[in-house]
Amino acid sequence: MTTTAKDQKRANEIFTGMNMAQPKPYRILIADDHAIVRRGLRELLETQPGIEVCGEAANGAEALEQVRAGKPDLAIMDLTMPQRNGLEAARSIRQESPTTEVLVLTMHFADELAREVLRTGALGYMLKSDADTELITAVDHMRRHQPFFTTRLAISLAQNFVSAPADDGACGHPDCNENASPLTDRELEVTRLLAEGKSNKECAAALGVSSRTIESHRNHVMRKMKFSSFSDLVRFAVRSKLVEP
Repeated sequence: MTTTAKDQKRANEIFTGMNMAQPKPYRILIADDHAIVRRGLRELLETQPGIEVCGEAANGAEALEQVRAGKPDLAIMDLTMPQRNGLEAARSIRQESPTTEVLVLTMHFADELAREVLRTGALGYMLKSDADTELITAVDHMRRHQPFFTTRLAISLAQNFVSAPADDGACGHPDCNENASPLTDRELEVTRLLAEGKSNKECAAALGVSSRTIESHRNHVMRKMKFSSFSDLVRFAVRSKLVEP
């Protein structure tokens, strides 16, 4: 092999290595029975670096089929779709592809509906009316595997919890009595920051620690208090007067 050929081979290897080093895009599936909604979401999402809309589905059955085939990182889906509604589809998607997070995007606002969505394993709930201002933030939370609730819903859940009977417990679990909280001062501070809507990175910056440390504190809080969802944490923070509703 000549020197020129060797140089060319080496250049090809470097180029290939550079390509392999490129970070993988965050792949999103959009499921909604209205084409204009799918188009609008696609256009908004594709303005963000590192995001790829890998598919669209017009109904729940299509969404599940595409998740099975492509294993996207996130499925953004409407609730009221034909051939499997969003609740059924979300539950099946989480069973079929646990690595695929689900963000429900709907025009329907109801606390109990939101709770039912969370029971399916979905990580986020957002109103379509808030998509233009909150969708990118919601997707950012999904990428970090952090729950996201549309602002109106987060406030409503907190207010409803505050007005609930005092003997209900902080999160619906008998052991979650804020007067006997087993949390450390640092865990309470992390809980407050998370309940205020801050990301792990923002909490880490505020406390001068790493994001991994914040994630560890969050996991300890969820386990100690037996919280089954992030909304439990938010309600506990409000009930304990760590944050204002």
